[in-house]
Amino acid sequence: MILIKEFEFDAAHNLTKYHGKCERLHGHTYKLVVKLKGEPDHEDMIFDFVQLKHLVNDEILIEFDHQYLNDFLENPTAENIAKYIWEKLYPMVKRENVELYEIEVWETKTSGIVYGGK
Repeated sequence: MILIKEFEFDAAHNLTKYHGKCERLHGHTYKLVVKLKGEPDHEDMIFDFVQLKHLVNDEILIEFDHQYLNDFLENPTAENIAKYIWEKLYPMVKRENVELYEIEVWETKTSGIVYGGK
């Protein structure tokens, strides 16, 4: 089974290795989709939605929301944002019955990245 939870955050960035309009400072309302894969536990749940919401808000989005991403990511592309979030979130959600399966980072309604580790 795959559990899915969506989040949004607003942030600014500029792409330091890109040559085009996105190399200038700009912002997005990002959508973050977190997917966990696992089997139901003794409560018949893979992971508590409320616990996941608090975990992502308190440990991930607090660092991203209304921030300048270049302050902590050298080149904050959607790819690098996804990898950074994966590396922080993976050990936080790992349980005997569940692990992080995939995350999606959407910069716009039509442009995003899917990352499944490695």
